[in-house]
Amino acid sequence: MTDAVEISCTCGQVGLALERAPIISTECHCTSCRTAGDALQALPLARPMLNPSGGTHFVIYRKDRVAFSRGLDLLTAYRLKPDSPTRRVIASCCNTPVFLEFQHGHWLSLYSSLWLEGTLPPPEIRTVVSDRQGLPELDGNVPASWRHTAGFYARLLGAWIAMGFKTPEIALSRPEETIMGAAA
Repeated sequence: MTDAVEISCTCGQVGLALERAPIISTECHCTSCRTAGDALQALPLARPMLNPSGGTHFVIYRKDRVAFSRGLDLLTAYRLKPDSPTRRVIASCCNTPVFLEFQHGHWLSLYSSLWLEGTLPPPEIRTVVSDRQGLPELDGNVPASWRHTAGFYARLLGAWIAMGFKTPEIALSRPEETIMGAAA
């Protein structure tokens, strides 16, 4: 991966500039990601959030290496329930999923649909496959972990240390977050 990457929503009104390499590229199979993915990809014109295996492919970056070059005012946040520690943010102009953010987190999980074909970093690990009851068996092409691995957490911790333990905030101009009625 090059030192600088430009990605955008489907219509191009929301743009992000990414510096350096990501922390990790991962595919999450938790119930929360699958529930939100089902709901958000059902919006008009939305890109798929779930891949054929039922997972959500994220490319995880340090927040201090992500800059919104345009369209920050077009972002809308969704939570599965009011007290959920995560918010999923989409570009309201075209319903493209943009990022998942953990409350007080120092990283952003950027949705894979932002990358142009052929430029997306492949997943290095599948996480939380323990939540996959009733889904087809995964292929063995990507290592799968029952939960999150120590190596996964070590990468996140290493990034936080490199950031001086800072947790930058991403303030959205649309203060009202839409609450999805799903239970997860």
